[in-house]
Amino acid sequence: AVLVRAMGKLQSKISFQTSKYRADGSMEETGPARAVQQHSPVHTDAVTSVAALKPDLCVSGGRDKSVAVCSWRSGAVLRRFVGHEREVTKVTSALDSNRVFSASRDKTVMMWELHGTAGPRQHFPGHDLVVTGLAVSPDASQLCTGSRDNTVCKWDTETGECLGRATISRNLVTHLCWVPGEPYVIQTSEDKTIRIWDSRELQVAHTFPAKRHIQTCCDVSQDGRFCLSSSSGSAGEGGEATLWDLRQTRNQVREYRGHFQTTTSCIFLPQGPALTPSIATSSYDSTVKVWDQDTGGRE
Repeated sequence: AVLVRAMGKLQSKISFQTSKYRADGSMEETGPARAVQQHSPVHTDAVTSVAALKPDLCVSGGRDKSVAVCSWRSGAVLRRFVGHEREVTKVTSALDSNRVFSASRDKTVMMWELHGTAGPRQHFPGHDLVVTGLAVSPDASQLCTGSRDNTVCKWDTETGECLGRATISRNLVTHLCWVPGEPYVIQTSEDKTIRIWDSRELQVAHTFPAKRHIQTCCDVSQDGRFCLSSSSGSAGEGGEATLWDLRQTRNQVREYRGHFQTTTSCIFLPQGPALTPSIATSSYDSTVKVWDQDTGGRE
């Protein structure tokens, strides 16, 4: 199945039959493709980042400098947070938490309370360039941020105190994600590498072999066994996603090739007892592809 999505105007191109993933990881076969529900635009300019907040809520950030919390079922905007001076680059939250985090080209990160005041609950200044990576610990007590200034920082979310700062030459951070149940953070970079950071001392615990292209995004499986990274590319060169072993060999496991341009994001799809482990990737070639995690075949 190939899904093509544009925020505000959703389109779907699905061959044969589709599968609906529920929040609990189970799957329902929905048969022939049906019309996709279309909601009014949430932002007044391009949407730059979307993340899950609760099973029925998502948070998004945009070039309009705002952060929005929406019901994906109804399309209703439940909260809108305004405070950044420039484009929002990343949003995230600890799942089922009431705290939302946003990074921006204004070099700062802000924390917002879903049921709090309109203003930011906490402010995290300290980077010298645009903030491009954002990962929150499972208990939402700590935050890791990364930037094009070659640094990764760790913060106390309650006090806003910077607990650590690490700089690596040419480490232009593109994405961060926290390993569930572990003190480790995965980071992708424009230097074509994927690093595992130990958040306790903010030190690099492992660096995977460098890829041939810029690494644009990363994700970690819910069991913490694997991570994914995606590559830049053009004209059919590059653009692959790569599966890495986090616990045993810490080597490359598999590549997923099929995009013709830069693969911008990659995720592990929810897994239930009756589901084949699957991943999804999106690309500048206007497609989203779903892959069998174990074989690399497209579903």
